[in-house]
Amino acid sequence: MSDTEHQSQNPENPENTSRRKFLGAAALTGLAGAGLATGLAALDPVEAKEEEAEEGGESCKFEVPPGQLDDYYIFSSGGHSGEARIYGSPSGRTLKRIPVFNIDPMVGWGITNESKKVIGTKPDGSLKYITGDTHHIHGSYTDGTYDGKYLWINDKIHGRLARIRMDYMECDKITELPNIQGFHGLFPDKRDPVDPKINHTTRVFCGGEFHVPLPNDGRDLDDPKKWGCLFTCVDAESMEVRWQCKLSGNMDLVATSYDGKLAAANQYNTEGGAVYTDMMSAEHDAVVFFHIERIEAAIKAGKSFTIGDSKVPVVDGTKEANQDPKTALVCYVPVPKNPHGVNITPDGKYFVSSGKLSPTASVTATELVYKWFAGELKNPRDAVVAEPEIGLGPLHTGFDDKGNAYTTLFLDSQIVKWNIDKAIAQFKGDKKIQPVLDRIDVHYQPGHGYTSMGETKEADGKFFNSGNKFSKDRFLPVGPLHVETEQLIDISGDKMKLIHDHTAYPEPHDAIIVRRDLVKTRQIYNMDDFPNAVKNFADSRVERNGNKVTIYLASIAPMYSMTDFKVKKGDEVTIILTNHDKVEDLTHGFAIPKYDICFIVNPQQTASVTFIADKPGLYWCYCTHFCHALHLEMRSRMLVEPA
Repeated sequence: MSDTEHQSQNPENPENTSRRKFLGAAALTGLAGAGLATGLAALDPVEAKEEEAEEGGESCKFEVPPGQLDDYYIFSSGGHSGEARIYGSPSGRTLKRIPVFNIDPMVGWGITNESKKVIGTKPDGSLKYITGDTHHIHGSYTDGTYDGKYLWINDKIHGRLARIRMDYMECDKITELPNIQGFHGLFPDKRDPVDPKINHTTRVFCGGEFHVPLPNDGRDLDDPKKWGCLFTCVDAESMEVRWQCKLSGNMDLVATSYDGKLAAANQYNTEGGAVYTDMMSAEHDAVVFFHIERIEAAIKAGKSFTIGDSKVPVVDGTKEANQDPKTALVCYVPVPKNPHGVNITPDGKYFVSSGKLSPTASVTATELVYKWFAGELKNPRDAVVAEPEIGLGPLHTGFDDKGNAYTTLFLDSQIVKWNIDKAIAQFKGDKKIQPVLDRIDVHYQPGHGYTSMGETKEADGKFFNSGNKFSKDRFLPVGPLHVETEQLIDISGDKMKLIHDHTAYPEPHDAIIVRRDLVKTRQIYNMDDFPNAVKNFADSRVERNGNKVTIYLASIAPMYSMTDFKVKKGDEVTIILTNHDKVEDLTHGFAIPKYDICFIVNPQQTASVTFIADKPGLYWCYCTHFCHALHLEMRSRMLVEPA
């Protein structure tokens, strides 16, 4: 049902005209932030039917019929679910939820010993954290485009960076960043800044958003002037923290240059304010650029310090210490106002940030940033070569292959298409040029938006996905918590065309759209990759060492290798399970009632769990994952004898 149809069936429909006028005024006065959006305005019913027919025809062009595959993967953050998600595009089908910082009983993430080791545990073996807040996800690069090796995703709550292997689409490492809070934006580099032979990702850059005392040890709690933020570099392979850079102001999102030499972060709180009114006092905030080669040379020369108990080298990137461009480690480029988002164009020439509290986007020339570092540009503000007025509440920007930018307008509930070269010409003084080329309404209040392959040099200009934060009247109501709306837009022509909506469980943030040929997954594990694998059914056994008992178990549809096993009350029990099936998609589960054990093993995979057998009795162990016609009969028994 279209938005217009939905409203035409609503009892309030006769009041639509006056309601539209009210809502339009509400958006302009800031009430859109409370959920009132200009996008709620419906078309005239006759116009709506004509538009609906036209849109229906466009939608059919991009339909993915049963049995056909999508052309793209969308890799998305999952917000405070703590997970990552995979959708197919253009269908919008949900393909997988990847547990990262959350507990997922379906696969056993946070339950198996292997996943606990990745997430991190307390001395008693329990998880250090059971929550996470993922906002931004990005892939590894080779020669300026995705290579299908890794994804990285952040945890804003606890300041952690996670890595996902793209062959199995599973998290394999998590690193907690020292001395930071509010880790929001991240971005991998695209090649080494020094060695031209290394044309792939070697570093991941992480921005710290919240000002905190450094170190945060209970002192200076009431003096914001003594607080600070750190920019962190993590090694892409080892996932160890390489270095940090202390800044004036905070960091929000991150982008990197195609030559590997620059990283950038937008700053919406250069004031260092502790309350939101102080965070909005300056008319200009900044995009800060990090000279990676200089920072690493300074660390190599011993020009660094440490903070608290951390042994990570820290360099001084504050404004006071970086006045001389020829020795500066960072460059602060003023832009208006409380910017949100920074992205680099596919040709690497420009970094684009959005004003959020200004109706403008700022275009900063990469070449001029380098000229400032060389001492050839006096004022960093002169690196800004365009500042077109594009609409209310601009947030995120994606790019096509024709020099156009697409920016989400939160307050206007629109996506705006604008041309970068025309914006530059207008900024130089040609007022007759209009950089804005097109607008399209979305429903409602878009936060994140991204184009197909738009974060690479191979941007193809086919699709834009708008992640909308409000979806009232778009889907069947399910109570107070509404599902969110993802709307796919065709950007291949002069005019943007809405293809379809698909739902997203709250609350996703940023995502990337990746061509399917760049993603090479493995459908079956290699049993040799698991040192504790039970490689033969004959190896199934029970081993006791004092009160520590290890159960070596194997599975092949529709049976486990042991029909039962005995332990005693009080034993510390470890169950190791290996799936011997080699058939693609033949996954087995393993659950024990009353013991809170539930996990899966995919073909040729091994996983293990450890628990205390504290309840005597008989407990059926059963397969949770449908695997065979005799799936219900696939069982074993744990017999817990009294101590």
